[in-house]
Amino acid sequence: MIQVHGISKTFKVAERTSGLKAAVKSLIVRKHRMVEALKDISFEIGEGEIVGYIGPNGAGKSTTIKVMSGILVPDAGTCSIMGYTPWKERSQYVRNIGVVFGQRSQLWWDVPVLDSFELLRDIYRIPEASYKRELDLLSDMLDLGPLLSMPVRQLSLGQRMRCEIAASLLHSPKLLFLDEPTIGLDAVSKLAVRRFIKDINAERAVTVILTTHDMSDIEALANRIIMIGKGTKLYDGSLTELRTRFGRNRILKADFREHHEPVDIEGATRLEWYPERAVYGFDTDQTSMADVIAQLSQNVQLRDVIVESKDIDEMILELYEEHRI
Repeated sequence: MIQVHGISKTFKVAERTSGLKAAVKSLIVRKHRMVEALKDISFEIGEGEIVGYIGPNGAGKSTTIKVMSGILVPDAGTCSIMGYTPWKERSQYVRNIGVVFGQRSQLWWDVPVLDSFELLRDIYRIPEASYKRELDLLSDMLDLGPLLSMPVRQLSLGQRMRCEIAASLLHSPKLLFLDEPTIGLDAVSKLAVRRFIKDINAERAVTVILTTHDMSDIEALANRIIMIGKGTKLYDGSLTELRTRFGRNRILKADFREHHEPVDIEGATRLEWYPERAVYGFDTDQTSMADVIAQLSQNVQLRDVIVESKDIDEMILELYEEHRI
C-alpha cells in the first residue's frame, strides 16, 4: 500500500548570535545552515497494518508525515501510496487519507461539532446517505451523541480528540495518520481512543501510521515500529524482535516464609537480599526463568515470585544510545 524509497529532505535554517549588535548585523548579512531532516529513508507498509513511527524530538517524524501526506516535496526519493504520488496528485490523494494532529484541530472552535462535520461533508463531497451512515457509526463507536450540539471550545480534551478522530474518518479513508492522538488525555479517554483505533483497523482494515512519544500507545496498538533518529532509519521490525534484542535481562523478586541466609544461584546475580525477600537479575539467553526459580525453591520456601522485564521505554533508550542519538 505504501512504498517510500530514498526520501531525503534538507531545510535552510537562519541563525545568529544573541544581542542587539548581532540583530542589526543580521539585517544586512544573513547566516544560514543546512539541516538534513531526512536522509535516504525507505520502508514499505502493507494494507491494514498499524505502524508506530517513533523517534526523539527533531528526528524527522513530522517531516516524513508531511511528505507522505503531500504537504512537503522531498529533495530526492520516491513515495507511492495507493498508487498516488502525494505531492503531485494531492487533490485526488487526500480523499483517501485521514489526518489527526493531537495539538491541532480541524474543527471550528465556536460552532457545534455537527456543523464542522457537515462542512467536512461538503469539502469531501460525501454523498448524504454515506455521510449519515458514517456519522451514525462513528457517533455510536465513540459515544459522540451528547457532544454533537456543543461548541468545540466547550469540550474537554478527551471529548475533542474523539471528535477529531471521527472528523478524520467521515469520508471513509483507507489510511489514517495519527500524530500524538492521546497527548494530555486521562486514562479513561486514552483507553477509549485506543479501543476505537483497534476496532476500526480490525473491521475496515484501515492502515494506521501512529507517531507518538507515549510508548504505552505503541505497545497497545502497533504490531510494528519504525524508528528514526537524526533523519536516519534506525530500526524497522516488530516489538517482539526488539524485546529479543534488548529485553533479555529479567529481574526476579521472590518472597519466602522465613529468614534465610543469602542463596547464590548459578546463572543469576543476587542484587538484593532481605530477611524474607530476594532480588536476582539474569539473562534469559544464559539461564531460564524456570531454572532460577527451581534453584531458589530448593533452598527457601517460596511464598510469591514476580518476574519483571525491561519496559519499552528502556529498550528504546538503549537503541538510541547504540546509535548515539
